[in-house]
Amino acid sequence: MAGRGCGGDCGPGRANEDNARFLLLGALLALYLLGGAAVFSALERPHERQARQRWEERLAGFGRRHNLSRDALRGFLRHFEEAAAAGVRVDGARPRWDFPGAFYFVGTVVSTIGFGMATPATVGGKVFLIVYGLLGCSSTLLFFNLFLERLITGIAHVTRWCSARRPGRRAGRRARSPGRAAAAAGKPSVRVVLLALGAASLALCCGAAALYAAAEGWGYLDALYFCFVAFSTIGFGDLVSGQQARYDGQGLYRVANFVLLLSGVCCLYSLFNVVSILVRQAVNWALGRAAGAGCRRGRGRGGPPRRNAVGPGRVRSGARGAAETDGSSGARRLSGEMVSMKDLLAANKASLAALQKQLSEAASGRPRRGSLPPADDEFSGGVGAFAVMNGRLAETSAGR
Repeated sequence: MAGRGCGGDCGPGRANEDNARFLLLGALLALYLLGGAAVFSALERPHERQARQRWEERLAGFGRRHNLSRDALRGFLRHFEEAAAAGVRVDGARPRWDFPGAFYFVGTVVSTIGFGMATPATVGGKVFLIVYGLLGCSSTLLFFNLFLERLITGIAHVTRWCSARRPGRRAGRRARSPGRAAAAAGKPSVRVVLLALGAASLALCCGAAALYAAAEGWGYLDALYFCFVAFSTIGFGDLVSGQQARYDGQGLYRVANFVLLLSGVCCLYSLFNVVSILVRQAVNWALGRAAGAGCRRGRGRGGPPRRNAVGPGRVRSGARGAAETDGSSGARRLSGEMVSMKDLLAANKASLAALQKQLSEAASGRPRRGSLPPADDEFSGGVGAFAVMNGRLAETSAGR
């Protein structure tokens, strides 16, 4: 269909659009990784060199004082590293494999944090971890999705209650555009969900950092760093909570530590899902701009008129396409075309569920027929982690 509108060589086909989106995102990720590596190398490499130089000086001085060869000393240190990996510590750390330590370990496994400070050393433990982690991680990811569903359902109830307080304004918005009607009806937009999750994640990280700084003896910035690394399931393991032998109010602190880790992972997992929508929209927008520029160049060379350009206010014709009304401009647009960033950001017009529906259609290259919901039901369908959520939102919307 895109090929017919631009003479066959302007704009990729449906499969080519998916490939172009995949390649563009892959290239952007590669650039992101290269840039991050350059920054971290510039920041951390000098410190690593200084630490290595200090260690070599201390090692040589210790060998001279105690008349030890460097090879013998290095062999002893290798044995110490093996003991430390097995959980033997020279300080007063608690045992890693008593029941509280094992409970903390399985929590880091099923939440996919994986600090690495405790790992199975026996064959039986490694085999059991494979089976246990497969079921536990799958169940926890489902729990995170259900948490996101209930969070956005709660936001929908709040926005619906707020819109009910302004009935005149709600009617005016409903008359102007479907996107504003959805917002006025209490259906949460991407911006509202993003702001709510961002505020909740920030408040949770700051509060948890204050607790960890006091309990663990860390600086506040180190504690805040630990919260992000743990809650995002990166889990480096350089800082790990709950590893000291004794704490004030030890039982209460262990419970609070578990609850904070679980809540933080839920919040940041949900936030990452919402941000991923915006990333995909940005990729679609970039591809749309590139396709539009190519079509304009082709038309300037005397090519056929541009009929299938991606952008608001255009109608694409085809046997498999159905036109939709663009809420931002009142123009008509094919339901299967990609949504521009202007549609996403202008005046909070695109609801979260409608955006998911449009993204799903854009990814498949065609509008969903047969199972397409009525125009006023924007909570059906969805992709990724929001599939379960959209079903719940459809129920709450129908129950109004």
